[in-house]
Amino acid sequence: MASVVKINVLTVPAEQREVLEKRFAARAGAVESADGFEWFELLRPVEGTDQYLVYTRWRSEADFEAWMAGSMRGAHAPAPGSEGGEARKPAATGSTVWSFEVVQTAEPRPTVAEGSADAEGSAS
Repeated sequence: MASVVKINVLTVPAEQREVLEKRFAARAGAVESADGFEWFELLRPVEGTDQYLVYTRWRSEADFEAWMAGSMRGAHAPAPGSEGGEARKPAATGSTVWSFEVVQTAEPRPTVAEGSADAEGSAS
């Protein structure tokens, strides 16, 4: 079974960027213990757009849906000690969710110097 990726595209006005990032920082760790959770990234736009990308990867669509129906609601509740008015006003003016299945992945290959006994022993 292939992992699934959900990308929430958030349109965030410049004056709300700091608010959005602080809210995500305040609930860091809220999704990591969800069953089937694999990865999270909050991507800040660099140029030419006001859209943040919230990238999450899940073991299955069912795991994502279970999180949405359950603990996601708690993750999006106001943080303890936050100002009620600020927490209720969305930082984003729009939101779209993109869904994908992972069909191919790659990760860096270790170089010879990273952990090769031959590389360390060859100088003697």
